[in-house]
Amino acid sequence: MSVEPALRSGQLAAAVGVTVQTLRYYERRGLLAAPRRSPGGHRLYPAETVTLLRVVKAAQRLGFTLAEVTDLVPAAGATARGDTGLRAHARDKLAEVEQRLADLTVVRDTLRAAISAGCDDLIACAGNACCPLPLAEPTARTDRAEPR
Repeated sequence: MSVEPALRSGQLAAAVGVTVQTLRYYERRGLLAAPRRSPGGHRLYPAETVTLLRVVKAAQRLGFTLAEVTDLVPAAGATARGDTGLRAHARDKLAEVEQRLADLTVVRDTLRAAISAGCDDLIACAGNACCPLPLAEPTARTDRAEPR
């Protein structure tokens, strides 16, 4: 009988760079299948769980939320769902990133203008017609859902 190599919670957490509490949270969220238990009750994760969790962490670094990652990655031991829509999700995430970059470009340019204008006092600058700082409330973006 061959025994599949398994990692205890602490070993898995250390290998991936997360905490044991994160593993349990991922299990509750459905990212990790419930692991088998040792005779002593320790959680034993299959070795391939390291790869799964590295993929999860990489997706989070790319800006995907944990809910989005859950849609993209089947739980360890689960049957692969075939097309998870990665390309569509990636296109949507890219559009979000590009919008944030555009927003940050406006902020950067405004701050540069404030520095160039010599704005040392916000109140004094606001009274000057050449003040580059936006003092009006930003307009609502039409591409976001209204809060309910």
